[in-house]
This record gives sequence, structure tokens and C-alpha cells, in this order.
Amino acid sequence: MAGSRNYLVVGALLILIGAVLFVAQFLGVEVDRFGWPLLVIIPGLALLFLGVALGDAAGEGLSIAGGITTMVGLVLLYQNATGHWATWAYAWALVAPGGVGVGQIVFGAFHRRNKTVKAGLDVLLVGLTLFCVFGLFFELVIGLSGFDIGGGTVILPAVLIGLGVVLLIRNLFKFRGRAER
Repeated sequence: MAGSRNYLVVGALLILIGAVLFVAQFLGVEVDRFGWPLLVIIPGLALLFLGVALGDAAGEGLSIAGGITTMVGLVLLYQNATGHWATWAYAWALVAPGGVGVGQIVFGAFHRRNKTVKAGLDVLLVGLTLFCVFGLFFELVIGLSGFDIGGGTVILPAVLIGLGVVLLIRNLFKFRGRAER
């Protein structure tokens, strides 16, 4: 029974990916020029959802691989859109450990495993902290990308909001864990 459900999920994902690519072709979207990071994001999301569908230890591993792959694609999407390729000097922290945490959070939330969600939030917080620390160093001290990360841009406020959201979610799951005891 579980095996047939897995084939259903994989089949549905393949149909969805094919439909998205077909619509992009029909609309004349130049995936190869501007949207090529989608060729990394879509398989990453497929791995993430396949892992969630499996629901066992192998599923958690696939969810983590999906989180990592999706984060690579999102970083590439940002870099492709902005030309800030030098941000790889610190964006790696969003991929690993950040993507690992995302995979754990998604898997744990779907299967109502609070310990897995908490572990994922902790790992994601480490990734976001490393990203912020190294990002601030490379941009403010070294001037790596040549753009102002402070005042006029949205990067610093967005990072601070993101860290705040992670801390709030982490605290919410910590509070729920105490209430369930």
C-alpha cells in the first residue's frame, strides 16, 4: 500500500514539473537564460516532497537533500538575477547548514515530529547566523560585492526579519513542547 502511494506521489510530481516546463515553453519564458536556477529548484522541491511522502528515515534523508538542493537553487536564482556571484563567499551557510534545517523543519512539521522541527530550527538558526556574520564581514569590512548592505538596501532588514521569524518559531515549538508534557 505504501509503495503504491510513493509511486502516486512521484508520478504527480513528474506531471507537475512537466506541466510547468510546458507552460514556460508555451509562454516563451527563456528558462535557459534567466530561469535556469529553476532547473535546480524544481528537483530540490521534488526531493523534499518525495521525502515527506515516504515518511521514514530514508524520507527524512531525502527531505534534507531536497532542502539543500532547493537552497542551492534559490541562492543561484538570487545571484543570477542580481549578478552578485561573489556572495558565494558567505551564501554557503544558507545551503549547509541552512538547507539541512529547512529539510528537517518541513519533514518534522508534516509528520508532527516536534523534536525534528526543533532540531531543524536550531540548524537553520546556525546557518542564518553564519550567513549574517560572514555576510556582514565580507560586505562591510572587505566590500566584496561593492554594494552597500546597510542603509539603502533591503538585505540587512530582510536578514534581521528572517532571524526574528526563526527565533519566534523556535520559541513557539519550545512552548508547545512544554505544554504537551
